[in-house]
Amino acid sequence: MIDIKKFAALQKLSKRSFAEQQQIVKKVLAGQEVLCRTCQQPLYLLSPEQGACSNKVTGIRCKQGCTDIQLDFV
Repeated sequence: MIDIKKFAALQKLSKRSFAEQQQIVKKVLAGQEVLCRTCQQPLYLLSPEQGACSNKVTGIRCKQGCTDIQLDFV
């Protein structure tokens, strides 16, 4: 049986996390400096062209890999 209160809390946390990631993506794509919450290093965008050269998944990340937001480019 599913505990409705726990499920609602998880759903609320997921929505908040998604909204925070959206804001990070918007700021990085706008050229603003955003720091990783864990290591305080700047986040950067790894484009499809850069990812193909280095065999890495495209997205936004920090150098240490604490933050890793994978993005699909179409």
